Amino acid sequence: MSALVCVARIGAAHGVRGAVKLWTFTEDPFAVKRYGPLLSKDGKRQFEVAQAREAKDHLVATFKGVTTRDEAERLNGIELYVARDKLPATEEDEYYHTDLIGLAAITTDGDALGRVLAIHNFGAGDIIEIAPPKGATMLLPFSNAVVPEVDVAGGRVVIALPQEVEGEDKDNDPSASRPRLVRKAHGGGDP
Repeated sequence: MSALVCVARIGAAHGVRGAVKLWTFTEDPFAVKRYGPLLSKDGKRQFEVAQAREAKDHLVATFKGVTTRDEAERLNGIELYVARDKLPATEEDEYYHTDLIGLAAITTDGDALGRVLAIHNFGAGDIIEIAPPKGATMLLPFSNAVVPEVDVAGGRVVIALPQEVEGEDKDNDPSASRPRLVRKAHGGGDP
């Protein structure tokens, strides 16, 4: 079986007939209905979306076999996964987060930088998190300027390190030519 990819997270119960709020991590929110049974992270539980409708920033969904509010409340917080091989192929310059996590990160000069730990989006664009062998992780924009090459088959991403970080006074700070190291703000990774 191929690796599992998180495609949704179940939220709070909605109404009294077993519906839940469902946050999807797919380009098309309704794609979760087309993947067949969705799995819990440990693969021991299966969920099949019976119905789904769009709400403001999520779906309101029901699962087969879940018919009461009590049953729905017990599902709150469960992440739902599908096998990677069930996902559609990506187009050029499109990547699934799961395909990037773990890749070696090297500089444009070929120096080892670390490994891709996660891809985040806190609302201002995608961020790539690089874990060096020692020290705090680096959060860098996941843009063509900073990540000019992604070689999934070769197992690496090339990082063009920014020359200075906005807001730092390079005359007083000898480290201003290096990217600022930022500790990971909070846990969890996106698909």
